[in-house]
Amino acid sequence: MRSTTRAKRRTAVAAAAVLPLLLSACSAGSLGSSSGDDSATTIKLLVDNAPDNLAAAKQLAKDFQAKNPKIRVSVETRPGGADGDNLIKTRLQTDSMAEVFSYNTGSLFQQIDPAKTLTPITQDSYVKSLDKSFVPQVTVGDETYGVPFGSALGGGVLYNKKVYAKLGLTVPKTWADFIANSKKIKAAGIAPVIQTYQDTWTSQLLVLGDFHNVSAEEPEFAQEFTANKAKFANDENAVEGFEHLQQIHDLKLQNSDYASATLVKGLEMLATGKGAQYPMLSTVIGAIRTSNPDELDDVGFFALPGDEASANGMTAWFPNAFYVPKSTTGDKLAAVKKFLAFTASPAGCTSQAKASTPTGPYLVEGCTLPSDVPTITKDVAAYFTDDAQSPALEFLSPVKGPSLEQICVQVGSGITGAKAGAALYDKDVKKQAQQLGLSGW
Repeated sequence: MRSTTRAKRRTAVAAAAVLPLLLSACSAGSLGSSSGDDSATTIKLLVDNAPDNLAAAKQLAKDFQAKNPKIRVSVETRPGGADGDNLIKTRLQTDSMAEVFSYNTGSLFQQIDPAKTLTPITQDSYVKSLDKSFVPQVTVGDETYGVPFGSALGGGVLYNKKVYAKLGLTVPKTWADFIANSKKIKAAGIAPVIQTYQDTWTSQLLVLGDFHNVSAEEPEFAQEFTANKAKFANDENAVEGFEHLQQIHDLKLQNSDYASATLVKGLEMLATGKGAQYPMLSTVIGAIRTSNPDELDDVGFFALPGDEASANGMTAWFPNAFYVPKSTTGDKLAAVKKFLAFTASPAGCTSQAKASTPTGPYLVEGCTLPSDVPTITKDVAAYFTDDAQSPALEFLSPVKGPSLEQICVQVGSGITGAKAGAALYDKDVKKQAQQLGLSGW
C-alpha cells in the first residue's frame, strides 16, 4: 500500500499519533548502560515515530546495550509518510544520515538508490539467517542491504471465529466459497462483509489483498505492469479485485452503514460478532487489543481466496528494515554491524516482541513467536510456514496511483462498475509512473 497507506495503517494502532515537523531525539542510551564510560562508541538509530516502532527500537537499544556495554544506541524519530520519505532522501544525499536507520523494503527501498547511498551487508554472517522471502525485499543486483525490523503482516480477511463455529462454516479456499459463507451469514442476521468507507484507505484490501491470486496466475504481472504492458482493466485476473468489490455491493453483503463506518467501528463489529468478515491487514491487532481485549482471540485470519483452491495463499506485507548509510565508517560501522547482528537473531526478535505485539512471523531463522500471541498472528505465520504467501504488488512495483482508495469506494458503493473502476485506476497510475520517470509511460 505504499508509504501513505503504510502510514495510515499504523494509525490503526495509534490514531492520535502526532507527526512532528522536526526530528525529535529520544535517547535510549541510558536505558542499557549506566557506566558513563567515555570510551564507548555511540551510534544513532533513526526510526519513524509510530508508537509501536519507537517502542520496539528503544527495547532493542536497551537489550543490545546490556550485552554490549561499550556501545551506546541513541534512538531518534522522524515523521512518517511523504515527509519522512523526503527527510530520508535528503539526509542520504547530504551525508547527514544517522549511523543506522529504518526504512521501507521492496520497490520503495530501491528508490533511495541503495548502490550509491547504502553499505551492503551481503557478506556478513547474520544475513544467512534471514528468511528467504525477505531477502529479495532488501536486495538490488547481487547485494543485500538490510535486516528486518518488526514482523511481517498479512492482507486478507479477519473473521469472527465464534460466528463461523455457530453457523458451521469453514475457512473458504475459493471466492465462490467465500460468497456462499457470506450468504449464510447474512441469513443469520449478521453483517457478512464489513466495509468502512469513512476511512477510505480501508476500501483497498479487496483489490490489494488479492494480488497473491493475480501473481499465482501471472507471475510476471508486476514486471509487465511496471513497464506499462499490463493493465488492471483488461487483465482477467487483475480486474477480479474490483469485481469482488462490486459483487459484495450488488449482493448487499456489506454492513448497512458501510459509507459512514470507520475502522474503529468495523473492528468493534467484528470483535463482538455483529459483523463476521473484514478484509483488512493484520496490523490492526493492537487496535482490537485496545478496544475489545476480551474478544481478541475470537478473531482469526484467512487469506483472500481466489478462483482455485490449489493456489490458495496470502498476500504478504513485509516489515521495514534497518540500513547502513555509506557515511557510517570506522568504529561506528563496526558497532552498527554488531547491532544488526543482534537484531537479526532470536534475541533481537524476543526483544522486539517485548515492546510490540507481532502481526505475523519474524523473518529470521530461529525466531519463534511468544506462546501468547493473538490468533491472528498465528494464522498469518502459518502461511509463511507453509510457503503459501507472496509479496503485495507494492513490494514488486513502484507504480501505485494516489486515488485507488477513492476509486474502490466508488466501486464498492455501486457508483462505478468494476471494469470502469479498474480503467480509472489505470489512468490514475499513469501520472505517478511518469513522475517516477519509468520507461514505457
